[in-house]
Amino acid sequence: MIEIKHHGATTGVTGSCHELVLDKKTSVLIDCGMFQGVESTGSESSSLQLDFPIDTVKALFVTHCHIDHVGRIPSLITAGFNGPIFASRATAQLLPLVLEDAMKIGVTRNKKLISQFIKLVEKLIQPVDYKQWCPAAAVSGLQFRFRPAGHILGSAYIEFQYNKEIILFSGDLGAPYAPLLPAPKSPWRADRLIIESTYGDRLHESRRERRKNLQQIIRHCLGDAGTVLIPAFSIGRTQELLYELEGIIHSQKGTSWEVLDVIVDSPLAAKFTQHYRNLSDLWDAEAKTRKGDGRHPLNFAQLITVDSHRQHLKLVNYLKTSGRPAVVIAASGMCAGGRIVNYLKALLPDPRADVLFVGYQAEGTPGRDIQQYGPSGGYVYLDNEKIDIKAGVHTIGGYSAHADQKDLINFVKRMHHKPKEIRIVHGDSEAKRALSEKLSKICPEADIHIP
Repeated sequence: MIEIKHHGATTGVTGSCHELVLDKKTSVLIDCGMFQGVESTGSESSSLQLDFPIDTVKALFVTHCHIDHVGRIPSLITAGFNGPIFASRATAQLLPLVLEDAMKIGVTRNKKLISQFIKLVEKLIQPVDYKQWCPAAAVSGLQFRFRPAGHILGSAYIEFQYNKEIILFSGDLGAPYAPLLPAPKSPWRADRLIIESTYGDRLHESRRERRKNLQQIIRHCLGDAGTVLIPAFSIGRTQELLYELEGIIHSQKGTSWEVLDVIVDSPLAAKFTQHYRNLSDLWDAEAKTRKGDGRHPLNFAQLITVDSHRQHLKLVNYLKTSGRPAVVIAASGMCAGGRIVNYLKALLPDPRADVLFVGYQAEGTPGRDIQQYGPSGGYVYLDNEKIDIKAGVHTIGGYSAHADQKDLINFVKRMHHKPKEIRIVHGDSEAKRALSEKLSKICPEADIHIP
């Protein structure tokens, strides 16, 4: 039987990397992600390192380009990997941008070295259309198919066929009613399934409820003349939030909402948003209709993008002193670095400000600390500085780009031929255990285990 090895995402939700071993001389990788929070071994550079041999690895398959799924690709290539990198067409466009950013964070600031590396990556990337079975050029007898996962633009789950066996890697599955992207559809069959479990023990709020909560939090900011800070990943969450904010502002014509500044302070997020606009053929029906009506859900009048670091610092100081109501979306999504940290240091002590979490906060990250201790007036360490939290702290789970427990169960339930083996990865221990219990009821004959 084909062996499956796991090189990440087994003790938490980061570092996704799985190896499909076909024989003693041949294997392929599915994702090669970076560890974050307590799952990392300390420094950014160490969390990017490989801890497994790659002698047999002939190809890399990328489910999507979040850093916890692709952040160790620079280390993989540095270690000598020069095989094909298969990705959906949208992911193939976005991946060089993500890896360039990862290189700057954890490897080098040398522009020439980064440029050389990105050119090499671009040569290795092989874009693949959704829904088509393809031969893996580097591996005899292995076929694969990418299918939309609805998580972020270009995201996919991957079906492998080898010796008549179908092995499916879910990557990260999206929530069915998330803005912008169509929901993932279950495959007809999977013999072995490796499935994520980020929210395996939780249910999200409905889209109507989360939009109502988002509107209430921002209405409070308008009344308080304060700022709402939203830590968000540059790709996926940022664009979904912009889409929802445009919808709310559009519904509030003639009110103070029309003068609300919506600020995206991230050059990387701005680039990704442009790609989202360019690839609108991948949007869902609702988003296409909105665009067809002449609206610009990712480029509306109140939207301001901040590029340079100098502009960023000026804006942080301006919002701290002016009390002008604004919504700021900035990376990183778990507050572990990036421009959001400067906003938090300046505005967490301000009771007029609010911090809104819309995505998962891994254990050991500043985001988790703010989320956990902020509501009771606690503190957080940012850049080794103790910051008291007087700002409001809110969490809206429904804006997660991940499927919740019900969605994960339905993904498996709707398969006509259910898997004989299920491996549950990419989740905290409670989430994995809860999902395992639920899956055992719909797949009573399956071997369900947690690596």
